[in-house]
Amino acid sequence: MVCLGNICRSPLAEGILLKSCIDAGLHWQIDSAGTNGYHTGEPPHHLSQKVAKKNGIDISSQVSRKFKKEDILAFDRIYVMADDVMQEVKKIAGNYFDKNKVDYFLNELHPSKNLDVPDPWYGDEDGYDEAYQLIDEACAALLKNYFATLQTTQSNV
Repeated sequence: MVCLGNICRSPLAEGILLKSCIDAGLHWQIDSAGTNGYHTGEPPHHLSQKVAKKNGIDISSQVSRKFKKEDILAFDRIYVMADDVMQEVKKIAGNYFDKNKVDYFLNELHPSKNLDVPDPWYGDEDGYDEAYQLIDEACAALLKNYFATLQTTQSNV
């Protein structure tokens, strides 16, 4: 999960997807990063933590890190939260970039639309609530899509 600073959207996505995977019995490695590195070493934004906690998820132990090109090799899938983040991921990854591994997160909900998860950084708590709900819906869609693909694959064997 990649956003700009790794303190608002991507920590929420990491926390929500991790909880969803645990609840579904999946043992996926979930991580998040930011493209700008301005907040490296910092915890998630206090409103991201508050909104997550309100929804039963503790993201307070997460630590912001900068996305690096080797992440393309380390992870099976990389989701970006917005178009500006996609452009930065391409730039940072350079020749490591793999269009088959990197996608817009909301494409799980709205395939091929390349929509942004709005950045709540400049707003109040309502913006964080909205980001949480959108990310939660995308996480649910991701798992639904995964299990549908898995079922189709298994029935074809």
